[in-house]
Amino acid sequence: MALEFASSARSSIGLEWEVALVDQITGELVNAASDILRELQSPAGHEHPQIVSELLQNTVELVSGVHRDVPSAVAELTGLLDDLRRVADARGVSPIGAGTHPFGQWFDQPVTDKERYHKLIERTQWWGRNMLIWGVHVHVGIEDVRKAVPIVSGMLTYFPHVLALSSSSPFWGGVDTGYASNRSLMFQQLPTAGLPYEQVRTWSDFERYVDDELITGIIEDPTEVRWDVRPSATWGTVEVRFCDSTSTAKELGTVAAFIHCLVEELSQRLDSGHEIEALQPWFVRENKWRAARYGLDATIIVDRNGQQRRVADDIRRIADRLLPIAESLGCSQELSAVDELISHGGSCARQRRVATAADGDLSQVVRHLVRELEG
Repeated sequence: MALEFASSARSSIGLEWEVALVDQITGELVNAASDILRELQSPAGHEHPQIVSELLQNTVELVSGVHRDVPSAVAELTGLLDDLRRVADARGVSPIGAGTHPFGQWFDQPVTDKERYHKLIERTQWWGRNMLIWGVHVHVGIEDVRKAVPIVSGMLTYFPHVLALSSSSPFWGGVDTGYASNRSLMFQQLPTAGLPYEQVRTWSDFERYVDDELITGIIEDPTEVRWDVRPSATWGTVEVRFCDSTSTAKELGTVAAFIHCLVEELSQRLDSGHEIEALQPWFVRENKWRAARYGLDATIIVDRNGQQRRVADDIRRIADRLLPIAESLGCSQELSAVDELISHGGSCARQRRVATAADGDLSQVVRHLVRELEG
């Protein structure tokens, strides 16, 4: 099938940020999304266009418009978060940003009453009900459809760097999983989720893939392709979908700036006539697991020869290389914060420190997450 790739300004950016709703006293998840979103409707009864529902009733998603730079996109989401918080506060509810809730149980969570969500749960059953997870999606505009799939493939080399920076899901159902990003390994259990296929190398390949998925009933529309990194035909972007939800707006800006600059760098390589070198698929898969397991402490594979390096050191090296691009994209301050994030520890490490100090009381971790997002 012919799949139209929307017109999009080069390296424009849009962000989607999922946040969980918790009780301000107990830290328990609160299934208040429908009530809060109803209160945020316009006087004419129209739904808020940028504060929207998600799979579960304990979740709200903040969606930015299309921006030229990361700071303005983050500022818009911060404003939306303030709007959400004003309504939630009156109900004794606070939003938090993390890939998982420290002690919430999946079987206690009602699904949002929308046909697409009911279909997902009917098909995926236990694994679908287990999607008690929250993430960040980063869209970067691609001006030429021929670039889309090569950039998707090129971003897989940087998968462990981005995941390590955003990892914020060490706890699951009240236990420490031993992983920095338990969410990323949970999400790949859904049909069509996980890493892209090596065989999809051009836009025509992607169109054939989508056609195969449609005619066999695997998906009902192209948005159900849930790859970790995918071309988004609807928006004319490359969409990075595997980040855990960030715990602060500042970290959201840092992760988004790193992705923004990487996509622009890959685009420049294509402009200069160079091929984008990709790691072997087995190295990509191993790097995903290592970053999910160890976060910023991971040692990753950095080239086709199998050379290995500590991911934190490689992030710093890449961020230095990207600084000229960051200046041109207007996100040099956000990219420079990479060093601070690494030095202070990512959200997963901070959550563990709080849990240790509280003798394992995970309600204190939730309170910590509330404070971080407020800060």
